[in-house]
Amino acid sequence: MNQSKNHVVVAMSGGVDSSVSAALLVEQGYQVSGLMMRLWSEPGQASRRDNRCCTRDQMLDAHFVARKLGIPFGVIDVQDTFKREIVDLFVDGYREGITPNPCLACNRKIRFTFLLDEALKRGATHLATGHYAQITSDRDGRFELRKGADQAKDQSYVLSVLNQHQLGHAMFPVGGYAKPQVREIAARFGLPVASKGDSQDLCFVADGNYRRFIRERAPETLSPGPIQTREGIVIGQHQGLANYTIGQRKGLGVASQEPLYVIRKEIRTNTLIVGAMTELGERTFDVFRINWVAGEAPTKPIEADVKIRYKATPVRATVTPITEVRAHVEVDTSLIDITPGQGAVFYEGERVVGGGIIANSTPAI
Repeated sequence: MNQSKNHVVVAMSGGVDSSVSAALLVEQGYQVSGLMMRLWSEPGQASRRDNRCCTRDQMLDAHFVARKLGIPFGVIDVQDTFKREIVDLFVDGYREGITPNPCLACNRKIRFTFLLDEALKRGATHLATGHYAQITSDRDGRFELRKGADQAKDQSYVLSVLNQHQLGHAMFPVGGYAKPQVREIAARFGLPVASKGDSQDLCFVADGNYRRFIRERAPETLSPGPIQTREGIVIGQHQGLANYTIGQRKGLGVASQEPLYVIRKEIRTNTLIVGAMTELGERTFDVFRINWVAGEAPTKPIEADVKIRYKATPVRATVTPITEVRAHVEVDTSLIDITPGQGAVFYEGERVVGGGIIANSTPAI
């Protein structure tokens, strides 16, 4: 079926996944145009510090791919919005003692809000990206978000923020392929990005050193303070709470007869609480700012597989809705790295039920 009347904007990054997404859509008969976002990068640095998602080289690669495919290509400036919605909130998260996930925020606020709105304003029916995920429909016509065919590359975790409106206007052309197949398709189309490496997280931290980034913008989070046991015994001094994550063992700088782990961070007293492995595991936590993909919260507790980090192994859990946007989670297996600020995503098999942000339930924080 000729679908040339359907205009699709492809979020192009100069990488192989978005490039192949554009190529597949052209091959399928869609009217395709490419759009790249110019994101905020650190100003006033001695060396060039482009945002790693939109360097000059990546823009040139995206432009070349668009020309090769014979599609229009443009760049839009999203720097101010990205700075306000992603970078500033990332820094604020560390001030609050949490470990934020900017990729979740970016998909929620930038890619599938700002960029999707721009695509629709330009007359497009859909925004396509190079994510490894899939969209289907249930019997009632509601959109479902499912894992990508390549389990090693599946990105449904960071797309758990998408609602029905966004899923209805989203396309993931490479979601049904494995990464090696995507590279083969790129080679078949003669795209020069076929062997290009994958992008990395924290694109706005140009040198990858988030501690340096936080130190420059929120130096108070890196003020030294006491390291204590749960009993209140001071056993050392930390080098700033932002340097530590829940479950961390190495780099604590304290002597002990048994391994010690970060149990929690108490922002009000600038104290790092540590303890033995037996003190670390937790089986319950709350999740807030939940997006239920179907558009409404379940009316009763559900059994689901829960991922508490992008690369985490899913664990079985009972998820009990408290409000439309908050839930209590009880996992079957004790977890040592439940980290406030990270995403918790609920799955039923391959389908994403919903996801939200792990709450900081420690009273002292």
